[in-house]
Amino acid sequence: MSTHFSNQPSEFEGGLLAAQPLRTLRLGGELSAAAEFTTEAPPSRTGRRGLIDLVISGIRRRFDRERRRRKVGRAYDMALEIARVVPRGSEVLDVGCGNGFIAHHLSALLGVAVSGIDLEDSTAAPINYSRYDGKRFPAENNSCDAVLLCYVLHHAQDLGVMLKEIHRVLRDGGLAIIYEDIPETCWDRFVCSIHNKQWKERTGACTFRDESEWRRLFEDFGFEVSSERQLSRMRNLTHPVRRRFYVLRVSAASAGSRRRNASAYHARQSSICARSTALDLY
Repeated sequence: MSTHFSNQPSEFEGGLLAAQPLRTLRLGGELSAAAEFTTEAPPSRTGRRGLIDLVISGIRRRFDRERRRRKVGRAYDMALEIARVVPRGSEVLDVGCGNGFIAHHLSALLGVAVSGIDLEDSTAAPINYSRYDGKRFPAENNSCDAVLLCYVLHHAQDLGVMLKEIHRVLRDGGLAIIYEDIPETCWDRFVCSIHNKQWKERTGACTFRDESEWRRLFEDFGFEVSSERQLSRMRNLTHPVRRRFYVLRVSAASAGSRRRNASAYHARQSSICARSTALDLY
């Protein structure tokens, strides 16, 4: 009895092979549906570098977005604080407005457009903005109900000129709202010195003063301190220094002197006009 072995697959085996195609092994021992025995190429250096750049770019965008949010949020908090002491409908000038977001938020809170001035050509927020030459405010005499100076006075290269300009543009009974850094402790002085290094090339050297010095300066230039209070160092964690919030009014004696000077000026102008008219008639 002879046994016959055939190399041809049976009908049953052929069906199985047709239903499930042959699969090859990878080097790692896993089955592959590839037609040939192949290995996976490791990711290229260029691909890894592109992935790293993508991750870094995403982190940078997120950081910039959070920084903008903090700036806008701090500006809104300060605008709320200012709106509590400035009557609604007041005409306000924000001196050294920076990005303009305090003026932008305050406009909505007061129901009137707040104007901003600074040394730059433009500002980020959509406000009524004018460029300031560092000497004379681009505003008329007695044209403002309030003037804001949010961490600005320590940048002034001629503080006397700036305080006189505040006096000039404020109406009788007007307010000067001032925020200032106060170098009380060694830590405060250290933080202020860093701030000075950051801004020295842009606006000139900063001059920080203590509370008594600011009070004396305000009084010397015809202002009286209506109210003041200390602010937390933790308001800005990137600049943790002691701060103070001042609300100033033009002193009664100064306002009276200003009115007398204005009357004398108008009298002189009237006299000049009268003489000119007389000469014309002659």
